[in-house]
Amino acid sequence: MKLIPLPAFDDNYLWMVHESGEALVVDPGDAAPVQAALQQVGARLVAILVTHHHRDHTGGVNALREATGAVVHGPASEAIPGPLVPHRSGDIVEALGLHFEVIDVPGHTAGHIAYYCGSPGPGEAPLLFCGDTLFSAGCGRLFEGTPAQMLDSLERLAALPGDTRVCCAHEYTLSNLRFARAVEPGNAPLAAYQVQCEALRTQGLPTLPSTLALEREVNPFLRSRKPAVVQSVATARGADPQDPVAVFAALRQWKNDYR
Repeated sequence: MKLIPLPAFDDNYLWMVHESGEALVVDPGDAAPVQAALQQVGARLVAILVTHHHRDHTGGVNALREATGAVVHGPASEAIPGPLVPHRSGDIVEALGLHFEVIDVPGHTAGHIAYYCGSPGPGEAPLLFCGDTLFSAGCGRLFEGTPAQMLDSLERLAALPGDTRVCCAHEYTLSNLRFARAVEPGNAPLAAYQVQCEALRTQGLPTLPSTLALEREVNPFLRSRKPAVVQSVATARGADPQDPVAVFAALRQWKNDYR
């Protein structure tokens, strides 16, 4: 199985998985990079997985479906270009012989879902396609959901196995890391990860996929209950340290305001 991040727009990644001449793609906001990649690897697109309704994740769906006949899977409660197979938490999507569990992760949008494959193949680490819910060292903005929903969604994802490959939809890592260092300046794994990611980007390479074990060490939004993060948010933003949702909400607003 081959996993490929396809750059699109300014900072999106459209994730493609291909094996034995067949492929699936996740969140194709633009059809052109997908079509070029399919031609390059000699694969036929059989499935499209969509996490949420934003245009930079759905803009290429119609063109790809019409050109390839691929089956589109997406969140049941969001407006995704049809026809599609609607999914809710606990559903299983089967494609390329893989089984993806659908996980409801509201917060960025009201009906956002993620796709988790626990067994991609012998010796292969699990896969998580999380759209704009979880980023490396960050999380998505709350456009439609509440802080309580996003906190719950992130904790649900953080509970997955540590070796899970986190396939985020944007290359936001360096800016996220700068903010994370402001929140936790004494976090040694975070400092080391920043050096690693800066080197990758200097070479024009993606920082993704990350892993959940790493994110649990460096991502302030997965660490919002940790004493160092709680104290930092309480000091910087005046959040009640006894209220985990208030701390998370203040942390997210701090990131919104951070320059």
